[in-house]
Amino acid sequence: MKNQLAMRAAIGSFAFVSICTAVLPGTAHAGGVAAGTMIQNTASATYTSGTASGTVSSNTVSVRVDELLDVAVSGLTSTPAVAGATDVVLEWSVTNTGNGPEAFNIAVNPAVAGNGFDATVQQIVVDDGDGVYEPGIDQVIANGAATPAIAADGSVKIFVIVTLPGTATDGQTSQVDLTATAATGSGTPGTVFATQGDGGGDAVVGSSTATQTDNDSLIASLASVALTKDGNTIVDPFGGNQAVPGAVITYTLTATVSGTGQADSLHITDAIPAGTTYQPGTLTLDAAPLSDAADADVGQASASGIDVNLGTVAGGTTKIVKFDVKIN
Repeated sequence: MKNQLAMRAAIGSFAFVSICTAVLPGTAHAGGVAAGTMIQNTASATYTSGTASGTVSSNTVSVRVDELLDVAVSGLTSTPAVAGATDVVLEWSVTNTGNGPEAFNIAVNPAVAGNGFDATVQQIVVDDGDGVYEPGIDQVIANGAATPAIAADGSVKIFVIVTLPGTATDGQTSQVDLTATAATGSGTPGTVFATQGDGGGDAVVGSSTATQTDNDSLIASLASVALTKDGNTIVDPFGGNQAVPGAVITYTLTATVSGTGQADSLHITDAIPAGTTYQPGTLTLDAAPLSDAADADVGQASASGIDVNLGTVAGGTTKIVKFDVKIN
């Protein structure tokens, strides 16, 4: 009889077993449960034996979630950035798609195969979180150095400031690569860095290999200036066009700006030739008179020469300066 009761109890214990799992709360991330989270599991069994019933619990098994190392990089320039005389700010987004906070080494390569020119990297800057490049406020890092730790699912914007080399020509294109690599390490998916994970567990390389690259594009927008001088317009005192004493020569200076960019701080200067005298009040720009004095307009002239400050002139523009001198 005792054996039958024992058998019934055994059968009952298997027939009514229910498994209960207790898991500590953890935030869900792109890489899953947060690194360092302890997953705890305890089983229980309920049974009946005759008119009696009971419950027993197993030991508790705890598993610490390892850190998954994953990253995504995205260049934020949808069309090629126009690169001219000033520095160009390129932008990337680096997202920690792992499940724990991680710093990422940032490497910038401007010498991409197929480039028409290779830009010069001036600075690499980590945004302070407002999404706007702020010199002197955002953190400058060396090429290859690490960002501050980025939270799981968090992103930072990386600014790269570049300039064009002197060899670049108008219309040439270029690419700049940015690579982000987990500071803990990278490798084939499944590579393990023992005890290096957040919370004291291991760090495991995810599907991104913990290193990713994307590029931004540039197009050179430059200008060139050609200047020609014409002194063929002569009026002599006798109504002719002979270069005799007393004749007036009209000089025409033509500045032609070519290219898709702009010429900055463009000045046209010319010394009054020896043996001649500048004729006051004859200085013009595009047929509009300029005063000889150094005043609000862009020109000035004296017995020594003329100076016309054209400032910034866009490509595809022609500027014409004229003035008269008299042969002594």
